[in-house]
Amino acid sequence: MENIQQRGHLLTEQINPNSQNLDQLSTVELVDLFNTEDAQTLKAIAQARIELAQAIDVTSKALGKGGRLFYVGAGTSGRLGVLDAAECPPTFCTHPDMVQGIIAGGAAALVRSSENLEDRPQDGAEAIAGRKVTEKDVVVGISAGGTTPYVHGALNAAKQRGATTIAMSCVPAEQVPIIVDIDIRLLTGPEVLAGSTRLKAGTVTKMALNILSTGVMVKLGKVYGNRMIDVSVTNSKLYDRALRILEELTELSRQEAVELLDRSGKRVKLALLMHWTGVDAEGGQLLLDNHQGNLRTALETSRNS
Repeated sequence: MENIQQRGHLLTEQINPNSQNLDQLSTVELVDLFNTEDAQTLKAIAQARIELAQAIDVTSKALGKGGRLFYVGAGTSGRLGVLDAAECPPTFCTHPDMVQGIIAGGAAALVRSSENLEDRPQDGAEAIAGRKVTEKDVVVGISAGGTTPYVHGALNAAKQRGATTIAMSCVPAEQVPIIVDIDIRLLTGPEVLAGSTRLKAGTVTKMALNILSTGVMVKLGKVYGNRMIDVSVTNSKLYDRALRILEELTELSRQEAVELLDRSGKRVKLALLMHWTGVDAEGGQLLLDNHQGNLRTALETSRNS
């Protein structure tokens, strides 16, 4: 552990004056304190709104042209990236390769602490090389304190390969400069438990990733109104949701929705297009393919033809 980097000046490592008597609070007071401090996450998202919007725009354009989105992190940050990536296929029926999470230590680090592995920038670079990242891809480096060597190694390697790079951290730029295409700073202040960035920093990171991935999928046409029309119908809960979407948007009966969903091969977006235009499943899928899967533009073309 030679040449240990001094990190006490970082916002995420500082002492929170509001929680200095944390071990003396009643249980209700402790909960109230957390609740008050967590309000900082909403302010942090608001202050980063422009950068988040930029990230959504560049990522949706990249994915629309066949690129991929990679989240890279270690510890809590890495786990949150893997979680967000894992939730995209069932929610938006994306291919598992489209959004990928990379965590220092690999799959084992998801359930067992391996934070010591975050100190190897070469491992981050190797992870990027191993996934054959190109100029078509987007790489988001997630590091609450902004200093994680693994993440910096990955971002530097991604830049060398021409990928779009995005940083997501919870410290001011003047404390830790990061040279990337888009720099998202989520400033939630010192943690209730000093240095425990799985708290506010982890919460605001999850919020930002929710906004980023959902915003990207909206831009890619995987949402109609506020319905997840590309939902993957893989269990009874999602089957019920698919049927309810059809019932709500078409005013079909439950049984009629079941029959329509079956005829579409359990593809909600296609089922809606079939119902609204009268095309069969094959014709509807061709129409969607010609419009990059966007239901609204496919509908407009059909109505104007």
